[in-house]
Amino acid sequence: MTQNIKGSRSERGDAPAKTLPHAILFDFDGTLVDSAASVLASLQHALQHEAQTPRVPLGPELIGPPLRRTLMTLVGDETPELIDRLAQRFREHYDAESYRATRVFTGVPEMLQRLREVDIALYIVTNKRVAATHRILDHLGWREWFHGVYALDAFEPPLPNKPRVVARVLEKHALSADSTWMVGDSDEDQRAAELNALAFFAARWGYGAAADSVRSPATPEPAELLQVLGLLSGRGLASHGKRS
Repeated sequence: MTQNIKGSRSERGDAPAKTLPHAILFDFDGTLVDSAASVLASLQHALQHEAQTPRVPLGPELIGPPLRRTLMTLVGDETPELIDRLAQRFREHYDAESYRATRVFTGVPEMLQRLREVDIALYIVTNKRVAATHRILDHLGWREWFHGVYALDAFEPPLPNKPRVVARVLEKHALSADSTWMVGDSDEDQRAAELNALAFFAARWGYGAAADSVRSPATPEPAELLQVLGLLSGRGLASHGKRS
């Protein structure tokens, strides 16, 4: 099977990479975890509490964008007071109980463990609230695998979109675009990679649009990322050099 890594500058073939990237930025929902059931349950709770009828079906395709944008889509209304109330009801329900229903995609823990064994720095870049992301990471026992966890609201003032978050992460950690990859399942993930000149690896096991994008041939399971990196054999690759 042919597997390409797509970045804004070039396409790379299916042969294993000659050197490991220094860092990989991962989207969270739809890439590392399947949060559809937990998020949809809290969206349903918020709508019911505010006596709102959804204008679009409550399905996995809603997962990914920032919460307020999702709520506006659901109710077909941008009235700030209504969206504020819905967002508050969502957060209360999600933080109290729904987050525990987050599922881990099969093969992701093994993938993350292998990447850490070869000293690749792993980061999360997500539209989910940073506090909720940390709550899930603690619940799963994953915190130690990541050098940093970033979201729109991890900065003051909050950043407007994921491409800007990626740019700030690269700057904050002095990561070179030449040796940093991004893995995600959505069009926004792909756009964030392209705007920051990063190689992009589409997570086809997720539910975002980039998973089926013709522009980005995708990986069917997490192990495919390890295969492209030459890490399935256990021999590893050429050293990527020491990070400061």
